[in-house]
Amino acid sequence: MASTHDHPGEQAASDPIRLLAIRDTPLSVDEIFRAVGDDAAGGTALFVGTVRNHDGGQDVGALGYSCHPSAQDELRRVAEKVVAEFPVRALAAVHRVGDLRVGDLAVVVAVSCPHRAEAFEACRKLIDDLKHEVPIWKHQRFSDGTEEWVGTC
Repeated sequence: MASTHDHPGEQAASDPIRLLAIRDTPLSVDEIFRAVGDDAAGGTALFVGTVRNHDGGQDVGALGYSCHPSAQDELRRVAEKVVAEFPVRALAAVHRVGDLRVGDLAVVVAVSCPHRAEAFEACRKLIDDLKHEVPIWKHQRFSDGTEEWVGTC
């Protein structure tokens, strides 16, 4: 009898990167979730990053994201690293740029894998590497009138 790992569904898909984008329009959790649907995936992990109303002990009134022209290429490189490390069936990542308000979605990433543990680990690596390696910067404006730039890479 063949090992369960011999089944094609236990392996990474041939082209698992389904959606990568940097957008200046509102993000949709449903769109990202649909993008990673795969009948061979037993686990799907999804992370949603939202604009919170505080940072470092200060009240955040608003913020904006901007990116380097290479950001889309770097996002692909990060996604390809995750796909190389995990048996990813489907992967999607979308980051927002422009002015956002408290409560807006800033980033949504999702990964589907044959099993939940792999999906959790791959999703964690995807968001962590995106935040550390993709040249997207956050400009926070605090309610006291001060502001700061925060580099994510």
